[in-house]
Amino acid sequence: MRIILGMTWKELLRKKVMLMTLIMTAVFLLAFWFVAATVGSSESGGVSSIVNGGNLIDSFSIGAFIVSMGFFFGAFVIAFLAIFSSFSSIAGEAEQGVMQALLPRPLPRWKWYLGRWLGYVTLGILYALILFTAILLIADAHASIPRDGAALVKAFLLFASVVPLLISLSMLGSGLFSAVGNGVFMTMLYGAGWLGGMIDKLSGSLGLKEDALNTLHNLTGIMSLLMPADGLQRKMTAELFSLEEMNGMVSMDLSFFSLDISSVPSNSFIIYAVLYAVVVSAIGLLRFQRKDL
Repeated sequence: MRIILGMTWKELLRKKVMLMTLIMTAVFLLAFWFVAATVGSSESGGVSSIVNGGNLIDSFSIGAFIVSMGFFFGAFVIAFLAIFSSFSSIAGEAEQGVMQALLPRPLPRWKWYLGRWLGYVTLGILYALILFTAILLIADAHASIPRDGAALVKAFLLFASVVPLLISLSMLGSGLFSAVGNGVFMTMLYGAGWLGGMIDKLSGSLGLKEDALNTLHNLTGIMSLLMPADGLQRKMTAELFSLEEMNGMVSMDLSFFSLDISSVPSNSFIIYAVLYAVVVSAIGLLRFQRKDL
């Protein structure tokens, strides 16, 4: 299994998808630096002028906006790497005849599958750690950001949890569909989950009647259950800023990147997302064991 894991790392580092991800990351961080500098400079007197409670709250709100904006777009980069690194893990290699050369050897299928899964997940989590740290460092250079160690650890675990979730689902899809079909399926499914999260956050400001609002919440709830990735990202932001403790003390109405306690998933949703990933992984492994290669 360690050999398959190492082989997966080598393949990913050679693939164009990794190069594209690094280019996207560099462009994103450069743009984020200038945006953070522009937003941070709008704060009266800068971070060093914090001498009273009002300035402290303003600085916190600006920092929350910058960090939320960074992680909003950072989530797309993480999803891009997770999906497009693994969407052809089974179907693509079966079509190219790679598995016919590997699996006849004394290598159990479950070891190959777990080796691949661990390879994709470990590289994705390492990349998530680098991106998470870079976003916080850039935001810290231009505004106040949370510094509580426990909150940062929880936030990172939630931020990185999207990687095994998407890879588990992508590998299951790779055992069911063709490589191209699975790429389209994963992109559409992730987009549906993201759209559900956006509608859920903005629905309260649409002025809808209660019946229409309940129907809308039911639809967005179904989207979130089918693809929990966006819910995990919203929970990550809430944990990072200790939103439950700050609710009512600080205005977090930041337009498109607003943080609303009512739209933050509960701890039960986190348990659901974990079970979702475990079940999807198990189904994918069983499907691969019986797949005709």
